[in-house]
Amino acid sequence: MSRAPRSQAGRRMRGGDDSHTPILHVDMDAFFVEVELLERPHLRGKPVAVGGQDRGVISSASYEARAYGVNSAMPVAQAKRLCPDLIMIPVRHGIYSTVSRRVMEILGSFTPLLEQVSVDEAFLDVSGDRKHTPVQIAKEIRRTIREKEGVPASVGIAATKHVAKIASAHAKPDGFLLVPEIETLAFLGDLPIGALWGVGDATQKRLASRGITTVLDIRELSKDDLERMLGKSGKKLWELANGIDHRPVESTRVEKSIGKEETYFDLLTTRSEVETRMLHQSHECARRLRERHLVAWRVSIKIRDASFTTITRSHTLVAPTNLASEIYRVATSLLEMPRGGVRLAGVRVENIEPGDSAPAVLGDDGRTEQAERALDAVRKKFGSGVVGPGTLLSPKGDERL
Repeated sequence: MSRAPRSQAGRRMRGGDDSHTPILHVDMDAFFVEVELLERPHLRGKPVAVGGQDRGVISSASYEARAYGVNSAMPVAQAKRLCPDLIMIPVRHGIYSTVSRRVMEILGSFTPLLEQVSVDEAFLDVSGDRKHTPVQIAKEIRRTIREKEGVPASVGIAATKHVAKIASAHAKPDGFLLVPEIETLAFLGDLPIGALWGVGDATQKRLASRGITTVLDIRELSKDDLERMLGKSGKKLWELANGIDHRPVESTRVEKSIGKEETYFDLLTTRSEVETRMLHQSHECARRLRERHLVAWRVSIKIRDASFTTITRSHTLVAPTNLASEIYRVATSLLEMPRGGVRLAGVRVENIEPGDSAPAVLGDDGRTEQAERALDAVRKKFGSGVVGPGTLLSPKGDERL
C-alpha cells in the first residue's frame, strides 16, 4: 500500500555542485512506526510509538510523539508521562525486516557499492554513475521507496560518510540535504560536538569542562592537544571535525562474525520465551552463513537482564557448522536465565571461514542441512514468514523468521 508523499522540497547548501559529493546516506524516517501506519492510516498525524505496552522501552516514535519529548530507548512509562495520549503499537520485527530487505534491494538497484549499516539505513557510493548527479539519484531513491513501499526516507549527500550521515539527520523528516565538498567545513563548523560520530555524553562533558562545545572549538586545538585530552580517540575526533574521513563504502567487507540480537520491550520471564527467540536468531545466523558460503567454529550468546547487566558466553565447536540446529543446541546450552527476566538476547557465530557444507554431526546423515537449505530457497522466493519451525510462526502474522 502506498500513499502520496508529503510536499517537502529537498534542502541544499549554497556554493558548488554535487559532482564531487558521491556518497549518500539513506535513513528511513521513524521506520517501525511508518511501517505500522501502512496498516493503520487512521493513526497518521497522531502521537504513535512502537514498543512495549506498559513496560520496556520505546523502539520508534512518530514525529508527533517526538514533539512531546518521546524518543527511542526511553522507558514506556516515562514516554506516557510526557505524552498521555501516546498510542503504543506492539513490535513486529519480522515485518520490519521484510520491508527493510525490499528497501535495500531498491538501493542496490542504483549502485553495487551499497553498505547496509542497520535495518533502516545504508551508505551508497554513486561515483560510478556518469549519467545522473547524486542529487538526481537521491530524489529518485526517495520517490521509488515511497512509491513501492509507502514509507519516507531522508538522504544526506556529501563527500564523506561522516558528513553524509550528519546531513541525512538534518534532512529529517522526509527530505534530503546536499553538502557540497567545498562547503564541508562551513557545514560542520557551527555544529555542537555531540553531532560528530562517536561523541557520547562522557566525551561531551569532558570537553565542555574545558570550554569546548562546538566543532569550531575543536578546530582551534591541535591534533596532539586533543589526543592528550582523549587518548587515541582524540585523533579521530580532530579529523572528523576537520572534514577528514577516508573510509570507503564497503559492500564486500570480510565478516569476522555474524549475529542477531534483539531488545525486548516486555521482559522475557520464562526460559521457553528466550529459547524461542534464540531459535529464530540461530536460523538467521545459519542462513547468512550459507548465503555467504561460510562456516563458523564458535557460538556465543549475549543476555541482558532487567537490571541492564550484560552477560556473554561462548563455546568452540569440535567441527565448524552452518546449521541452525547445531547453533541453537549450543546457544541454549549456554543459557542461564537471570532473575527478573531478559531485556536483550542474542546469538552470534564467530571464527568464520569459507566452507559450503558443515561436517555431519553424530547421528545426522546430512538430511538436516538439506532441510535447512530447502527452507532458505522457500523463504527467498516467498518471504521469511511462510515456512519455518512451528514455534516461530505466529498466527497474528508477526513473522519471526
